[in-house]
Amino acid sequence: MKLPGSRLLVILCSVALFCSAGCGEGAPSDTPELGSVTGTVTMDGKPLANVTVTFEPETGKPSFGGTDAEGYYDLVYSKNENGAKIGLHTVRITTPTEGPEDKGKDPIPAKYNTKSTLKKEVKAGTNEINLELTSK
Repeated sequence: MKLPGSRLLVILCSVALFCSAGCGEGAPSDTPELGSVTGTVTMDGKPLANVTVTFEPETGKPSFGGTDAEGYYDLVYSKNENGAKIGLHTVRITTPTEGPEDKGKDPIPAKYNTKSTLKKEVKAGTNEINLELTSK
């Protein structure tokens, strides 16, 4: 039985597990300078719900966020820190799958996910980075 919003729950749980891996209490902080990053993701002008937004810096750890029903996202760097590393990032937008049996066509064009050409600069402070995708 599928529950409504189960994909978003999978995204959020995956992000939480990924971010908490290796983050022990009292461990020395090796966190780089971060900028907070929020925004909306749209496809052909319409909000894109329940997708994962990944900002991958040229070096270092990526940041993740999931979109809500209005396409809004807020990036998380680690269990205790929001944001993304300062600098240039390759941005990937992906649609989570339910499992190996989910073989439907991904509505996100490859130029935004597996072969992303989307680049965005994260600066110190607050960054509102809206991602306006096109299906063609």
